[in-house]
This record gives sequence, C-alpha cells and structure tokens, in this order.
Amino acid sequence: MNQRDTGRLGEQLAAEILERKGYTVVARNVHSIYGEVDLIATGDGYICFIEVRTRRQGAVVSPEESITPAKRRKIILTALLYLQNHPYDLQPRFDVFSVETDGEKAVSYEHWKGVFEGGNDF
Repeated sequence: MNQRDTGRLGEQLAAEILERKGYTVVARNVHSIYGEVDLIATGDGYICFIEVRTRRQGAVVSPEESITPAKRRKIILTALLYLQNHPYDLQPRFDVFSVETDGEKAVSYEHWKGVFEGGNDF
C-alpha cells in the first residue's frame, strides 16, 4: 500500500466513524491557496475542521505528533476561507483523527477534539 492509498484509507475510516458518532461530513479534501483540510464535519454544535493522519504501527512519530505548527496554520487559514464562503451558525473546532495501520488495514484510531484551541496538546 503506497502513501496515497494509506491516506485515503485513514480518511475513509475517519469519515465512517464520525458519521456513526452522529457527525455529518459536509466536505472532504477542501483546498485553498494556503493548504488543505481533510474533512469538515458538523455535530455537537460545532463545525469541525479535521486533519486525518495515518501512519504505520510502530512509526517513529505518531500520527498526531506529525502535525507541525506550519501545518496547523495552513489548516486554520483554510478553515477561515471556507467559513467566509460557507457561513455556519456553529462554533468552529479543530480536530485531529489519527489512524494506525498494519500496512494493509487500520488497527487503531483516536479522535482528538479541539487540539488547536488554547494551546491544548495531544
């Protein structure tokens, strides 16, 4: 499985799990001049901008640790542009959905909520 396939696997799993938890996925792979947001979902009174990170089990860096400050900035700027064009009466939130695989299939996941707010850490 190549890197692109691994990423797609993680994004599909994240979308399915979020929908089972009652979220509605309203957009996928939203691009702007600043970067990309993998998933945008609504639920629990929030519009969530979700970065999905997928890594192989045992990788040196965990999926959630691989998000740099520069990547966070790109996600935030892309979210701001999205909200300018798609206004919602919901509180924005930035989440990370981390997925670990065995090289063929997902073996674990974690949904981190509100990770870019108030200096929260993983």
